[in-house]
Amino acid sequence: MKKQLAALWLALLLPLTSLAAPGTLIDWQTYSPQAFARAKAENRLILLELEAVWCHWCHVMDEKTWNDPQVAATMRQHFVALRVDHDARPDLAERYRDYGWPALIILDGNGQEIVKRAGYIAPEPMQRLLTAVIRDPSPERPEAAAPTSWALSPLLGEATARQLEARLVATHDFALGGLIGEQKVVDRDATEYALQQPKNPLALAIARSNLGAARQLVDPVWGGIYQYSTGGNWAHPHFEKLGFIQAEYLRMFALGYAALKDPRDREAIRQTHRYLRRFLKAPDGSFYTSQDADLKPGEHAGDYFALGDRQRQQLGVPKVDRHIYARENGLIASALAEAYMATGDAGLLDDAIRATKRMLATRRLPDGGFSHGAKDSGGPYLADSLAMLRSLLALHSATGDRLWLREAGATAGFIARNFARENAPGYVGAVGSGPLPAVATFDENLALARAANLLFHYSGEPLHRALAENAMRYLVTPELALSRISDPGILLAAHELASDPAHLTVVGQRDDPVARKLFDSAMRWPTSYKRIEWWDRRDGPLTNADVNYPKLSKAAAYVCTEGRCSRPVVDPAELLSLAKELQGERTSARVAKP
Repeated sequence: MKKQLAALWLALLLPLTSLAAPGTLIDWQTYSPQAFARAKAENRLILLELEAVWCHWCHVMDEKTWNDPQVAATMRQHFVALRVDHDARPDLAERYRDYGWPALIILDGNGQEIVKRAGYIAPEPMQRLLTAVIRDPSPERPEAAAPTSWALSPLLGEATARQLEARLVATHDFALGGLIGEQKVVDRDATEYALQQPKNPLALAIARSNLGAARQLVDPVWGGIYQYSTGGNWAHPHFEKLGFIQAEYLRMFALGYAALKDPRDREAIRQTHRYLRRFLKAPDGSFYTSQDADLKPGEHAGDYFALGDRQRQQLGVPKVDRHIYARENGLIASALAEAYMATGDAGLLDDAIRATKRMLATRRLPDGGFSHGAKDSGGPYLADSLAMLRSLLALHSATGDRLWLREAGATAGFIARNFARENAPGYVGAVGSGPLPAVATFDENLALARAANLLFHYSGEPLHRALAENAMRYLVTPELALSRISDPGILLAAHELASDPAHLTVVGQRDDPVARKLFDSAMRWPTSYKRIEWWDRRDGPLTNADVNYPKLSKAAAYVCTEGRCSRPVVDPAELLSLAKELQGERTSARVAKP
């Protein structure tokens, strides 16, 4: 007990950094163990706000709510106010993603959550909320209980799969595209899942309408993707441009163009890439984090974004958050590599390679993982190593260079060693996360299951398969798999773990023009789940030498699927024709009317 008291007083003596901005009345403190210790010692509650540089309603909260004298007085008397930049803390961003942005979390000094609120709260309702919590600081609603038992198998149950397929259709807006709702967004996983089924008219209708809806979020002047639209249609976008949003939509446009060859999707790729280069690309080739929604913080910028380029420039440019994070760079580089494979635009690949090399040079940790920024307040975070794993895999697919595969293997090993949960499947979002213990999150485990499974097919390493299966056992537990209104990403991951990817191998020397053309055709293979290799025998055996290829006097390509391989293909055009023949036959994915 004496040791505990000593530790408490030591914590109280350590300085608490103030984040109070000029013109605000709240004395914001950093998220730290010392802040929680102070709350316990002074019998205060904690108000944790996750905000973002780009967030319009965060600016409005600063101007109105946190500048209200009554709210500020209540905060000073009863709360320790903590503010976190959600982009700087991917563990907290993932933990509270359903409550942003801004996200408002009220906790006690032990870290127990009492109230969680999403979005802007005006001064009067904020004051009522604070007063109510002070009077009754018991949790507003109990947290959902963890499953009493976890799935024994990483495979998705048939009944759960049927429910997920029905939800995919039920939540799709067939009139406008995207998800049904007042806040319009496109489900990128739903689009990818639908694209896997080129002979299914309903699936193609979903994919085409989603791609068309996503194109409406492209800034027609500067390019780049707005985050979402309000009002139940696509006419009222929120103008922030987040790095990870650019990546996710760029990847979706790449998959769409590879499968459907709609020139409008290729133009969306070009416009997104143009925006990234002009506004988010740093001089060293890495990428910044985001661009603000507002020209002036708190003022809606609809009139501004209706202007042309010159008029916008005359008024100024919304602020760019110049932090450079491994997570955003990994996601952007991965999407650029996918777009290169779909289009053949070498500039996309060049930018992907340069950004990835910068992260290897500046964010690589000694034991294989990645830090978030140049200096992190917590972590390491799963989000960074996971995003970079995806980038390294995409670059290996796009180039056939084994360097990227070796780096991917090192990153996967780091994830396995550092983020696995004890006595339960899945992986937590951080190591050393701070006052609140790290938790497993759905989307990170979903992305990890897919990336680790593909890595396994490239490497043949049982560790990589185990990594994927452990993440999937967390995801396929019915209570979690069905916990959201729609989750076609689980269907994608389940299909991939239950089947082999389309396996395309070019056997030929790297300086052979015919081998180059064959590899270019292999990259255009219209499915997202594929293993592409370029085997120059001078490099030694393939990393996962699970197929014996004959020695020929000229370059040839082979397509292997479900334990069988095609005859040698020497004509690049014939390789793409073969893709069309096989694509609809090999997928077990389906979309059916509920």
